[in-house]
This record gives sequence, structure tokens and C-alpha cells, in this order.
Amino acid sequence: MSFRTDLSLALASLKGVSSPSSITLHNAAGLTLRIEFTVVDSLSCAFREMTLEVPGLQSAAFATIEAWARNLSQRITYLLEQIGPLEIDPNAGEVLIRSTPPDQLPDGTQYYEIMLSQQAGAFVLKRYRSIKGTPGRTQVDLQVTHEVLYKLVDDLEASAPTP
Repeated sequence: MSFRTDLSLALASLKGVSSPSSITLHNAAGLTLRIEFTVVDSLSCAFREMTLEVPGLQSAAFATIEAWARNLSQRITYLLEQIGPLEIDPNAGEVLIRSTPPDQLPDGTQYYEIMLSQQAGAFVLKRYRSIKGTPGRTQVDLQVTHEVLYKLVDDLEASAPTP
């Protein structure tokens, strides 16, 4: 069983919500999907973070995580910016994927950031904004249509490494 049916039901039940609401879904392969929604309407949604727990990552070879990062970067082509591996750290067991290039705004940049972590056994997606002349960055909501969210979740589920 895939996440899509349960995600569709969750979106329908959250329609009209404009305050933080989290969902947690499980599939038959042992994957766990968590999404922290901030707004859900009939066509689109905004969320702060999406996490896919992939137990198989914890025991996988680091090459498996690198391959998944490349696969995701080639597969996920429908977000606002293209994504690609930025930092590969075999010692920490992590791959950082970011927008390539980030969205250039008059006052700064916005970009997607995905962390694949072997130790945590997880994929974590967030979006950040940095403002010129201001140190640091601020996490912002990801805004997508329901169809884009379904496609993203389907792609994650289909490509996740299995033990």
C-alpha cells in the first residue's frame, strides 16, 4: 500500500486548516512519512518540513545514500528550482542536496534543502530564505499544489532504498 491514498484522505480532512497540523503515515515497506502542514486548501498546501524515515538507510552502504541523492536529483524536476547534491560527507553519513541554483530574489535567495542521513535513517526536506546583508537564513514554508505533493511523495516512496 502506498502513501497516496492516506495522504489524499489527510489532505481532505485538513482542508481549510490554516494553523500548524502534522500528519504521520506508514506504508507496508516500513517507511514513515511526516509532514508539518501550515495551510491546506482545496488545491494546494504549505508545509514547513517533510520527513521520510527509511530504516534501511541505517544499515545501507554510504554508496547507496549517494546513489539515492543522485536519483532524487534527476527524478524531482518539478519543484521551483532544480536540485542536486551539494555536500557529500561519508564520515558523517550525510548527503546535503540543495537548489542548483537557488531562486534569486531582489533582496536575497530562496532554496530547497534536503538532508539524507544514514544515522537518522531519514530524508528531510525544508525551504530557506536568506536576505542580502543579513547573516543566517530563515526557514520558510514550501508551497505546492496537491498534485505536486502527491508526485513528490510517490517519487520518494518509489526510490527509497530498501534493505
